[in-house]
Amino acid sequence: MSTATVSVVGPANWGQRRGRAKLSTPRAALVEAKPRSLPALRGGDEEKGVVTLARLRDSSGAGPGPSSRDRADDMQAEAAAMARAANASVYSAELLSGKYGSRPIRVAQRALEIFAGLGSFALNLWLDQLRGQLDRNQRQRAVHLRNTFTRLGPTFVKIGQGLSTRPDLCPPLYIEELSQLQDALPTFPDAEAFSCIERELGCSLDSVYSSISASPIAAASLGQVYKAQLKCSGQVVAVKVQRPGIEEAIGLDFYLIRGLGSLINTYVDFITSDVVALIDEFARRVYQELNYVQEGQNARRFKKLYADKADVLVPDIFWDYTSGKVLTMEWVEGVKLNEQEAIERQGLKVLDLVNTGIQCSLRQLLEYGYFHADPHPGNLLATPDGKLAFLDFGMMSETPEQARSAIIGHVVHMVNRDYEAMARDYYALDFLSPDVDVTPIVPALRSFFDDALNSTVSELNFKTIVDGLGAVLYQYPFNVPAYYALILRSLTVLEGLALYADPNFKVLAASYPYFAKRLLTDPNPYLRDALIELLFKDGRFRWNRLENLLVQGRKDRDFNAKDALQPVLKLLLGPDGEVLRVLVIKEAIQVTEAVIVGSVIESYKLVPDLIRTLIFNVNGTTSPFVMNSTEQESMMELRAQVFRIWELLRSSDNFDPSIFQPIVQVLQEPEARQLGGRVVGGITQRLAARLLQQVLRDPPAATSPTL
Repeated sequence: MSTATVSVVGPANWGQRRGRAKLSTPRAALVEAKPRSLPALRGGDEEKGVVTLARLRDSSGAGPGPSSRDRADDMQAEAAAMARAANASVYSAELLSGKYGSRPIRVAQRALEIFAGLGSFALNLWLDQLRGQLDRNQRQRAVHLRNTFTRLGPTFVKIGQGLSTRPDLCPPLYIEELSQLQDALPTFPDAEAFSCIERELGCSLDSVYSSISASPIAAASLGQVYKAQLKCSGQVVAVKVQRPGIEEAIGLDFYLIRGLGSLINTYVDFITSDVVALIDEFARRVYQELNYVQEGQNARRFKKLYADKADVLVPDIFWDYTSGKVLTMEWVEGVKLNEQEAIERQGLKVLDLVNTGIQCSLRQLLEYGYFHADPHPGNLLATPDGKLAFLDFGMMSETPEQARSAIIGHVVHMVNRDYEAMARDYYALDFLSPDVDVTPIVPALRSFFDDALNSTVSELNFKTIVDGLGAVLYQYPFNVPAYYALILRSLTVLEGLALYADPNFKVLAASYPYFAKRLLTDPNPYLRDALIELLFKDGRFRWNRLENLLVQGRKDRDFNAKDALQPVLKLLLGPDGEVLRVLVIKEAIQVTEAVIVGSVIESYKLVPDLIRTLIFNVNGTTSPFVMNSTEQESMMELRAQVFRIWELLRSSDNFDPSIFQPIVQVLQEPEARQLGGRVVGGITQRLAARLLQQVLRDPPAATSPTL
């Protein structure tokens, strides 16, 4: 590489003091990734090193970044970036086996290195247990494990990062220490990074950037990040550069780990999941992270799907300066989501940001199915204007369409304590093959959830559900799909972040409004059936469930009362809706009777006793109708519930009388007219019976006037 000259800015006064640095000059291998002199640059991205960055946008929307680029030019630039990444590595277990199977000495050396590192930790842990010092030495052991993972290299750093998001597997002190693997990791020499940029982009550094930080702003397992300013536009950007030799390092490690997984599959009976398949899935995703063009495409797709919300921010990608090993993206300023004090100093609330993350995650998991599979604190930033910024799109995953509906249905079945249906859901979730009998699983589900559901669903801790399901999964022939493990990880991380701010936070309570909205508004046949299961039981309509769904659904900002009428109306008048029509007719008659009779009773209570006696020939009663107190209370409660539900619809933010337009249109259909006739006929019969009871009831006994 020729010696290039570029303005290199030291981290202490970036943008103010420039010096001339020759890229051939060797630099220290370890550079502080979070300079204290840069308070605005607060930490980094976990896997790729994308850190808190200053977001500079042209307020007119016509800035020089990709958002204002002509679409044709953008596509051309992306195609050029793809061409630069044509030789990016792809995971193949067969290729790794062929490559390392013929290098037994190298494999043995690495295996010994791993065994020595982890064995030393395990030995010390065992000695602590023998001496009764596990609790006293827990911090020391956690630091030991973090340092061991760091020494063993990128693959084990990735493993440690995964463990840092699993409070169900690691004690709090271990999580705290392993979380540091997402921030201050050792860097590699800057000269190598600058050389990589020039080699990948095919031009000198000073022809691309007017300035670039002399040291990395952040370092992570697979790369490190520099702050730079584009020469062509002055745009401030983050430049992510891949670690040299990373493919060789992780390839050998995955070869060894996969061999261990094969031994576990063969000899460890109590682990029923296919460990090799899980390792292959994880390895494929890590290798995808090595292709920065793919990450850029992931970011663009994520932005298109989810950044339509005003409180979600996704940085733009600069394709002209991106390749397989170099990624140039928009700089976003912010604070990591686990830095509560720093967030509150900006006048923001952690729980508001976590709720934004949960709602966005639910859309990812259950609406479009394309989700960020690595939402740890380093990848979630709170911006000064209160937005939640997502970073690092190397590890993404997708929820199968069938599974999205099945997950929502699974929650409904859990609420209903319908454990037989819950067990059948595992077919749709791809947990069980169709030939597995779920009958023995039902008692295990009932045993756990009957205790867990003694609290309301909104009070359940997500970790409790994960642990309980985990106990069931280990007992039966379940095969947990990789996407589901990533979903659990995503929601567990968000709940863990919220628990820092509020120990009583429950992720299911924050999620339930979304589930309610989807049940009420989604025309998906599976969800439509789930809604009917939730609302009808033993031939009765459960108005309290509808009221609760509306209360929860209104908490979701996207809830639309008009949409809530569509799914049920379509089913009600469809060819398969006869069973539902019978239930609806029955319930419509009861509701109409409750409204009419209840209104008469309310009016009756307002009549003075003397006039009540003269007109109705009764005295001292609370109803002019013949009914016992239990029946009257039940009817008045039904009337009150119906009125409350109407008020919930009427008071919703986007209420419009046009929500009844679909009903008016539907009522003109022949099926609807027939249905309406049956309802009117039933109401007439009930009211006639009431009137007949009133006429034929015994007159009150005569009483002597009191002197």
